[in-house]
Amino acid sequence: MKLHTYLNYGGNCKQAFEFYEQHLGGKITMMMTHGEQPDSSQVPPDWRDAVLHARIVIGETPIMAADIPSERFQPMRSAYLSLSVDSSEEAERIHSLLADGGEIFMPMRETFFAHRFQHVAR
Repeated sequence: MKLHTYLNYGGNCKQAFEFYEQHLGGKITMMMTHGEQPDSSQVPPDWRDAVLHARIVIGETPIMAADIPSERFQPMRSAYLSLSVDSSEEAERIHSLLADGGEIFMPMRETFFAHRFQHVAR
């Protein structure tokens, strides 16, 4: 058995995965829009560029995702993805990237369990 992480985005899945690929060293292994599916004749024009399914590998962890209709989309609540890095410098670099345009719930600081720790949503 395997457990997979599947994220829902409100229309910015492609941009998010490209950000992760560029700044976190991820590798996008699959990205298909609704307009690229085998029978896209029934796809509304405003959904043609929305991501139907995407997959990225960050480190050794695969993450899958898609854009979902705005009426069903809700920002992530009560679940977190956690990044672990090898240095405080790398933690600070990633913190700067995610904090720019993100919502900081806990500022970057030293804790009893980590040299650098924070909660940020982006």
